[in-house]
Amino acid sequence: MTFELEASRDAQSHVLDPERLPDHLDRLYSAAWALCGSRQDAEDLVQDTYDRVLRRPRIVRGNADGDIYYLLRALRNTFFSQRRAAARRPRGADVALEDLTLPDTSAADPAAATEARDVYAAIAALPDEFRDALVAIDVAGLSYREAARLLHVREGTITSRVYRARGRVADSMRGEL
Repeated sequence: MTFELEASRDAQSHVLDPERLPDHLDRLYSAAWALCGSRQDAEDLVQDTYDRVLRRPRIVRGNADGDIYYLLRALRNTFFSQRRAAARRPRGADVALEDLTLPDTSAADPAAATEARDVYAAIAALPDEFRDALVAIDVAGLSYREAARLLHVREGTITSRVYRARGRVADSMRGEL
């Protein structure tokens, strides 16, 4: 049985259209940067996520507007899978040159680029539940209801986590001044 037939059985499902994936690239990249805290790692994470998603046809619940929820969940799952795999690998005492993060000099305003890098690093340092909520609301631009559905928690929980996460990021930024 083909994926199209399976998707047509359920009126609330459809096959993820690979041609529409570039429409979500900016939001996924922003979310990845907030998760990783590094532009280069974010680019790799988005690429790895797209690689996993495109390996086979995916049936997604909801209409095509809901693809971003599926992709954000895939991004988050890829991020945690990579972290678990990295934690299992033995670590060497030496730091490789490619592991060093250099400031982003491609931005027209170096002060804004430095501030953005610091904010994303502060977000990446948050505990998982706070980081996920903040990324969903402030970075990916989801509504509180959408974020609650994505993270499988209540809207009030999202509100609380975002409030606390914003406070921690603000405290972190004040500590750097």
